[in-house]
Amino acid sequence: MLRTASALARSTHPGPTVAVTAITVILGAGVGLSPGQLLVLGLAFLLGQASVGLSNDWIDADRDRAVARTDKPVAAGQLDDAVARNAAIIAAIAAVALTLLLGPAATVAHAAFIGSAWAYNVGLKSTWLSALPYVVSFGLLPLIVTLARSEPALASPWALIAGSLLGVSAHFANVLPDLDDDRATGVRGLPHRLGRRTSGFVIAGSLAAASTSIVVGPGPGPAFLYVGLALSVALAALCAVLLARAEPTRLIFRLIIAGALVNVLLLALSGERLLA
Repeated sequence: MLRTASALARSTHPGPTVAVTAITVILGAGVGLSPGQLLVLGLAFLLGQASVGLSNDWIDADRDRAVARTDKPVAAGQLDDAVARNAAIIAAIAAVALTLLLGPAATVAHAAFIGSAWAYNVGLKSTWLSALPYVVSFGLLPLIVTLARSEPALASPWALIAGSLLGVSAHFANVLPDLDDDRATGVRGLPHRLGRRTSGFVIAGSLAAASTSIVVGPGPGPAFLYVGLALSVALAALCAVLLARAEPTRLIFRLIIAGALVNVLLLALSGERLLA
């Protein structure tokens, strides 16, 4: 029982699941959600993201076995395919049902968020449209948060754009380490078609564009936001210079992570500027 529970937890892709959930809760606090609303939002996103991770391991099980992915519990034989499938479906349904407590508009948006992510796992990851689910889901994230308010509101266009750009960077950064394994199993998404170096440029450019949208989009703001923007653009420029000289290295990936963290911080500090 404990072994199965551990394998289930690892198949939820806990790192990205917790990260996206934490970002969502922080944004919710920024737009004035109550503690109860934040709890519901956090649990709903935790379940939704867990369903995405589980569905990924279940759907990709045969491909993961083909390249001996021992880090994937289903592929490694530590978790039955059917158990992962059922847990993914139950978690997705529970996530949408829980969001009902935040209102119908937030529920529809969250269902679209999860559906888009599942579409990636089901087949879009192997096409040139592989970035589209990330654009849609991450673009919807600020909207879900603002619609979850007691008085639902639309998110500002700049926030939707920034979310989508962060989604693009997340997709490319997530795929780069697995490019060779993916190619060996027939997965040819957009990053695979563009190659490592070009994908690195896409990540750096997306992060710089996202921070520009966050800081400049709402109009004049606090000075510290412009400091964050300058840091984000500098990190992106440094990545671009290094990429122009060589293929992506660990240093470049660390710079990308730093740039992503700066963007998340800028978005979190935007507060009610998120509202349209």
